[in-house]
Amino acid sequence: MKFSQMKYERFDLEKARAEIEAICKKFASADAEGQLELYKSFSKISEDFETMQALAYIRHTIDTRVEFYDGENDYYDENTPVFIKLAFDFYRLMVNSEHRAELEKKLGAQWFANTELRLKGFDDKLIEPMQRENALSSEYRKLLASAKIDFDGKTLNLSQLGAYMLSPDREVRRAAYKKRSEFFASNAETLDSLYHKLVAVRDEMGKTLGFENYLPLGYINMSRNCYGPEELAVLRNNVKKHIVPICTEINRMRAKALGLDKLYYYDGGMFFPEGNPAPKGTPEEMFENGRRMYNELSAETGEFIGFMLENELFDVLSKPGKAGGGYCAMIPGYESPFVFANFNGTSGDVDVLTHECGHALNDYLGREIEIPELRASTYDVAEIHSMSMEFFTEKWMELFFGDESDRYIFLHFAEALLFLPYGCMVDEFQHEVYTHPEMSPEDRKALWVRLESEYRPDMDYADDEYMAKGGVWQRQAHIYESPLYYIDYCIAQACALQYRLLMEDDFEGAWKDYIELSKKGGRIPLTALLAESKLASPFGDEFFETLALGAGKILVRLKERCE
Repeated sequence: MKFSQMKYERFDLEKARAEIEAICKKFASADAEGQLELYKSFSKISEDFETMQALAYIRHTIDTRVEFYDGENDYYDENTPVFIKLAFDFYRLMVNSEHRAELEKKLGAQWFANTELRLKGFDDKLIEPMQRENALSSEYRKLLASAKIDFDGKTLNLSQLGAYMLSPDREVRRAAYKKRSEFFASNAETLDSLYHKLVAVRDEMGKTLGFENYLPLGYINMSRNCYGPEELAVLRNNVKKHIVPICTEINRMRAKALGLDKLYYYDGGMFFPEGNPAPKGTPEEMFENGRRMYNELSAETGEFIGFMLENELFDVLSKPGKAGGGYCAMIPGYESPFVFANFNGTSGDVDVLTHECGHALNDYLGREIEIPELRASTYDVAEIHSMSMEFFTEKWMELFFGDESDRYIFLHFAEALLFLPYGCMVDEFQHEVYTHPEMSPEDRKALWVRLESEYRPDMDYADDEYMAKGGVWQRQAHIYESPLYYIDYCIAQACALQYRLLMEDDFEGAWKDYIELSKKGGRIPLTALLAESKLASPFGDEFFETLALGAGKILVRLKERCE
């Protein structure tokens, strides 16, 4: 069904409450087969909730000014924790069932392991603080979407301003960055207050469950079922040791190519003096090229892109009132992924056709998994799908960039490496914040400045006082809306870079492995999934040293192709 035809109707929570309570009452007296039938009845209710919630969220983010969907978004902010409570009442019966051994034969041990983990992260007392957390996150999202920035004779939102931040004219870039900083500086008090409240409410939730702080609950919420803070600390330290030096060399190469003695923050995204490669053609032409690319890549991707385009499952043009960023959301009742983005005429537009489509393809393939809770991968695995797709589609980049495709491929590979220190910095920042929730807004900004000296030692903010004093992180929506998520991108980027190295010798073999990995959905945890694939775990001490050596060789070769 086309997205415009998908019917939205506010989920009836009270009706669902009565139905789930009735299911729970029947559960104890049912045999194993009867309990599985009750599970199917519950799953249908859960699917209806997730479908209506997804439709409301997508339509709200498409235009945050629409009063109806703004109200519906508020409804789910308030009532999602209530529905989670009802769902967990049922799940608790499942894990404690006297017929559990028989249920496991049907649902699998991983279903029960994941469910028990989630149950550890919930208590009825969390409903009210979860509602406050949702409302604060929505307030942040709407604040950023409200930006109206006068620049170049136009009124722009933050996504549209981003195109000017990649202008080949250095003064235009500098002016655009200044405008962005002015927006954040003018809202500094609100941004500080929102995050201070978010940290406080998350700390409160962690302590309500008996944890020392929010971090253990945050790990549960991220479904981290096979590694913990110690493994991530090893990963971050190895990125500092082995990847930061490569990034310093990339920045030296960029400065030389741009003819500059020194890079400043407003040179951050620039690689070529005449400007970075930009996609050719209209958005419509880009999508037709995307159709061709995915048709040629494989049978699975050809079927997938046809489904997406024929059913209006993209909304990618930047416009007033639209929420920032990009995402892929699944609409389970219609078995349809949906891709949301903000095109601004930069190479990032093509990244949407690869990154978000990697997520969407996984969701599309996951429809074949019978058990609803196992269709979606954990967040760390899901980002492997998206970031790896960015590399698998390299050979079709000429469709989008013409004779600048080699430059784009070099830029993209370099940016993949440059991202790793930044992503790890975001994660270490959050670990410090939630370990010390008493920090003041000034303390948090000072922390960011210190971490930047370790992860991005050559960053210089020149005369941008707000960003120089540690305000950069406030533009990173994940820190506000999705706590502890960001390291999943680093784990996935490390895996995607492995696929890129494997493609050098055997593209078809790497692609086959990728498709098999993607089809497994959430049935296997990350470390076991990597063991079954051609990928090494990024938590090992030698991993990043080996990756850095291989990536460094590819980087030099790609740079030579641009010259």
